[in-house]
Amino acid sequence: MRYCRFMTEFGPQYGAVEYRPGNPSGGWWIERLLPPFDEDKCVAPYEGKFSPLPLDQAQLLPPVVPSKIVCIGRNYGAHAAELGNDVPKEPLLFLKAPSSLLAPGATILLPTQSQRVDFEGELAVVIGKRASKIGPAEDVRPYIRGYTIVNDVTARDLQKSDGQWSRAKGFDTFCPTGPVVTDDLDPVAGIAVVTRLNGEIHQEGTTRDLIFPIDTLLRHISAAMTLMPGDLIPTGTPSGVGPMHAGDVVEVTVEGIGSLRNPVAQG
Repeated sequence: MRYCRFMTEFGPQYGAVEYRPGNPSGGWWIERLLPPFDEDKCVAPYEGKFSPLPLDQAQLLPPVVPSKIVCIGRNYGAHAAELGNDVPKEPLLFLKAPSSLLAPGATILLPTQSQRVDFEGELAVVIGKRASKIGPAEDVRPYIRGYTIVNDVTARDLQKSDGQWSRAKGFDTFCPTGPVVTDDLDPVAGIAVVTRLNGEIHQEGTTRDLIFPIDTLLRHISAAMTLMPGDLIPTGTPSGVGPMHAGDVVEVTVEGIGSLRNPVAQG
């Protein structure tokens, strides 16, 4: 299933996204409305008539409503090296504030407190059901609702000066997410992650290079904290991170999902 969350005249709704071949009506379309997920208290089921809508004409919202965003630091060896860090011996966890979520197409705001704000394109896991202490031999796939794209925006100078990452990672607008969630991916086989700044490629990676694969991440996280439906787990960023400036446009493309594009402005 592939779905999005979008704004309508009758409020936020979820929509099933399907591909229509052929022209001029080809491309990805929101074909029908879906019932809201239990964790999303802002969406009221709508029983009225819905006319299919091209995805690129919809006012998209972040496709998740997480209780928490659990991120993984330094999960690509080359990225750890480019920042002068050692590869961690076990998954390095940190949290982003849910209030940092940003819709596809919305503007990343650069805070006045920081002189360097970086992009970090990532594949992210969306949790589908409650997960606590997943066993070493247990299949993690039933806990995964699907996958989406995240830009783990980071105030790099504050990350270094603060000594912990809550502020540097948690500013409003610092977690662009979307445009859709899909369960039709196999990260083990290798999913390409590419980030462009103003059309120029800066990051190119594949999930085959994850130091800690997704099953390891879910077991490690759920051993410490209960994961709830809708929770978001960005899985780490490839090398090539760099600063953004007002007027830039950053676009993260993940194979099999699409592209997450956001302009940048001074906050």
